[in-house]
Order: sequence, then structure tokens, then C-alpha cells
Amino acid sequence: MTDGILGKAATMEIPIHGNGEAGQLPEDDGLEQDLQQVMVSGPNLNETSIVSGGYGGSGDGLIPTGSGRHPSHSTTPAGAGDEVARGIAGEKFDIVKKWGINTYKCTKQLLSERFGRGSRTVDLELELQIELLRETKRKYESVLQLGRALTAHLYSLLQTQHALGDAFADLSQKSPELQEEFGYNAETQKLLCKNGETLLGAVNFFVSSINTLVTKTMEDTLMTVKQYEAARLEYDAYRTDLEELSLGPRDAGTRGRLESAQATFQAHRDKYEKLRGDVAIKLKFLEENKIKVMHKQLLLFHNAVSAYFAGNQKQLEQTLQQFNIKLRPPGAEKPSWLEEQ
Repeated sequence: MTDGILGKAATMEIPIHGNGEAGQLPEDDGLEQDLQQVMVSGPNLNETSIVSGGYGGSGDGLIPTGSGRHPSHSTTPAGAGDEVARGIAGEKFDIVKKWGINTYKCTKQLLSERFGRGSRTVDLELELQIELLRETKRKYESVLQLGRALTAHLYSLLQTQHALGDAFADLSQKSPELQEEFGYNAETQKLLCKNGETLLGAVNFFVSSINTLVTKTMEDTLMTVKQYEAARLEYDAYRTDLEELSLGPRDAGTRGRLESAQATFQAHRDKYEKLRGDVAIKLKFLEENKIKVMHKQLLLFHNAVSAYFAGNQKQLEQTLQQFNIKLRPPGAEKPSWLEEQ
């Protein structure tokens, strides 16, 4: 009976064996963390309102629960306030009850998967893409950390070169016999500082762009992935519930429960399918955006570093112009593109 109902489209149910692994796909602890968060935070009871018709609501269909007061000449019966309070309490109780049932079913499903007594729905292609994204994010975070370390080292080097140049210039004025030697060393340090400023600007731009890619673009996609994984768990929990009811006796009592379970299952299935589509779209656009951003940033990094260590001041400046990077004007207190991080 439920074959048509439980069609999996592009997904499939993967049996959970012995050690709780689904095929060869790596397990992700994110589901446990998400479930723990739901259980800790509990349902949101701060936005409860009563729909018009149930308890004599206001004209727009909601009974205000804030500081608003009816005029003294209101025709509201004396006991209406207690009735409204009981209605709100009842609605909040229903919310807590539904949350508790949902949490119980999801916990049961999760434990069933982990201990090899159940099955989970898996979109193999999508799961592999998600795992690849998580691995890519870890690697980009490593590059980001190294990039930040490089900017810190460059900044320290610039500070040292600047101080050394000042010392050489001072000694050039006070040591006539070595004035020329101290003088051209002071000029060399000054030039190195100028080129270092340009390189630091390029590297910091590189770091800033990767930071945006990792902490905003990738993280946004992974937030949708977490919602999808939570919806998948709910979908399988209510699918299992419906399957168990379908195998039970058919009498007047169970028929109503079966219809209710069917409706609830369909709602969770729709939510799961929608989020699965959202994840697929976001993964596609993320990949396109990542390639576009990194093509530009890797070219910038290569050209700037190569020009700096080749001592090619003109090429270094042209690199910044090519990517529309502007340095701080001369005389700024800190040469710190680091401030922009």
C-alpha cells in the first residue's frame, strides 16, 4: 500500500549494518549536535497567538498579549481574560507536546540508525558533494590561517626594515667617513619598505577574499546543509512511523491514526525534498563562485609575490592596479593592511 507513498525519487534507503555505517559514506556528528541543540533549546513559546474565532479574538484575527488594554466601556465579559489565558496556555502546551513527540521520534530514529536496526534515506551524489564541501572548507581554513601568519610576518619585517633604515640614515649624518655607505643602505631599506607595503596590501586582499569565501559563502551553504540533514532525520523518523502503522491491524481506531501519520509524513517529505533541492542549488552556485574568486585571487598572489622577490617595483605596482587594490596614503600611522583583516 505504501510503495507509491514512500517513493524515494532520486534517493534510496540505505540499511544500517553492524557498526552503524551507511554503505561507505562517513558518518557526520552534526546530526547528533543538531538534535542536542533542539532538545536543549526547546520549542519557541514567545510568539504564541490565538486565531480569531476560537476565543473571541480581535478584528485582525489575533488577541494581543502585550501591554494593550481595552477601553473601560468594553463589553468583554468579566471572565474573558481568564478564558484567553487558558487558551494561550493550551496552545503553548500543544506546542510543547508536538515538540516532545518530534524529539522522541527523531531520537528513536537516530539511535536506530546508529545501532544498525533501521535504515536512512541517502542521496549518494548529494552526500558526496556535501562531504567534499566540508573537506574543501577545512583546507581553505588552513590556507586562511597560513595567509594571516604571512601578513603578520610581513608586517613585523616592515617594522624592522623601517627602524633599520632610520638608524642607517641617522648614522649617515653622524659618521662622515661612512656617510655614503650608511646612506645607500638607508635608501635600500626605504625601497624595501615601500615594496613590502605593496606586497602586504596584495596579500591582505588575498586573505580577506578567502575569509569571505570560507566564513560567509561556504558557511551559508553549510547552514542549509544542516537544515537539510535535520529534515532528512525527521523524514525518516515519520516514514518509519508510517511503515510500522501500515503493518499493524486495520480497525476503526488505527485507521484514523494511519491517516494522521500519512498527512504528517507527507509534510515532512515535502520539507525534506525542498531542502534537498535548496542544497543542490547552493552547492552548484558555491562551486561556480569559488572558481571565479580563487582564479582571481591566486593570480593576484602569484604576480605580487613573484614581482616582490624579483625586485620588480613597477610590476608589483601594476599588479595592485590590475586588481583595483589601493594602499593607505603616505603618512598614515600604521602601514597595516592588517587593520583591514
